[in-house]
Amino acid sequence: MENEKKAAAAEAILFAGGDPIESDKLALAAGIEPAELEDVIRLLEEKYSREDSGIELLHLEDCYQLATKQQFAEQIKSAFEIKKNTALSAAAMEVLTIVAYNQPVTKSFVESVRGVDSSSTVNSLVEKGLLCEAGRLELPGRPIAYKTTDAFLRSFQISSISELPPLPEQQAQVTFDEVMEAEKTNEGESLGG
Repeated sequence: MENEKKAAAAEAILFAGGDPIESDKLALAAGIEPAELEDVIRLLEEKYSREDSGIELLHLEDCYQLATKQQFAEQIKSAFEIKKNTALSAAAMEVLTIVAYNQPVTKSFVESVRGVDSSSTVNSLVEKGLLCEAGRLELPGRPIAYKTTDAFLRSFQISSISELPPLPEQQAQVTFDEVMEAEKTNEGESLGG
């Protein structure tokens, strides 16, 4: 019975907060010993895992957040007349990928990887809440470093950056020399054929 009261307190805090709350702050505010938090979270997860619940408990890195279940997105949009989210452009997806796998990074790092100016794309992703400032680097000009946010994790339905798929191994990637060799072979075949 005591754990149910603690779970109710944690639930109230998560609901009122809206944003992700770090587990240690949640435990402190709800009067829960850190060792008990796992049991309290399990109670909440059981409650929200039922089909008659429209809420789910998200675990984002070392934070927890209450959110609506994805299956009710259309009804929520309809009720609040929310415009359909626009899909991210290929450039935005490239920038998100670069930041997610290398964070924290500067705009100039992103631009050097992509080979094009990426300032407007980075700024747009910050406005959308998918990227945020992670501080300034101790380099000339003190450039801003960027990292992904909890909104990024929610959008891609992962709870941690560690859940991103691994990058292909170097030997699995085609090298520049292999591309050039293939082009020479194709040119030779077309001239000889």
